[in-house]
Amino acid sequence: MSLTTFFKGYKKFGIFFSVICLVIIGIIYSVLNQKKPLPIWNPENVNLEMVDESIRHVSKYHTIADFSLTNQNGKTITQDHYKDKIYVADFFFTTCQTICPIMTDHMYKIQSATFKDDEVLLLSHSVTPVKDSVPVLKAYAKEKGVVDRKWNLVTGDKKQIYKLARKSYLAVKEDGNGDIYDMIHTENFLLIDKKRQIRGFYDGTKPEDIEQLLEDIETLKYFGGS
Repeated sequence: MSLTTFFKGYKKFGIFFSVICLVIIGIIYSVLNQKKPLPIWNPENVNLEMVDESIRHVSKYHTIADFSLTNQNGKTITQDHYKDKIYVADFFFTTCQTICPIMTDHMYKIQSATFKDDEVLLLSHSVTPVKDSVPVLKAYAKEKGVVDRKWNLVTGDKKQIYKLARKSYLAVKEDGNGDIYDMIHTENFLLIDKKRQIRGFYDGTKPEDIEQLLEDIETLKYFGGS
């Protein structure tokens, strides 16, 4: 039997085997690159320094508490405004000259990247709410390019804001309770899902963290936002 005849006999088998190999490679590639759900962060899973002692034992079902604050337009903003939304939260103050300008620029970047996406909102809490009155927030919002329908800068009761930072968002190391001389300062951005659960912590001063946050928003959306 000639070599030509021999190889002709195995031509169909070779084609079939090649197709099978390509299919297997495709399946492996798909599995390896399949999106995985983001973790759900509960107090028990977070660095103890960031968690109030009263909730360090909580291992599941941690959610952002109800709130009532006032935005840059004098409108009352509650948890209902963020119902069935994915949102990014942070803590800032308008007179900050260190990390806050960088963080605000990065929040603006997130606003721009999600501008047409009504499923995603932003929420920035002032940690000096007495100084950051509604007119002050309004001027700051105008200066920084804040889009009202997309991004709320909120002021209100200082104790409530500090309790949110410490016991809901797990965002600060300080034990401050919102007394007159308390001052918290955190670079953390928090990604919150549609069930008000924490799905990610990010350094709001680092561009690479912002890129990861934007990717994680898409992952959340892929899984229905929760």
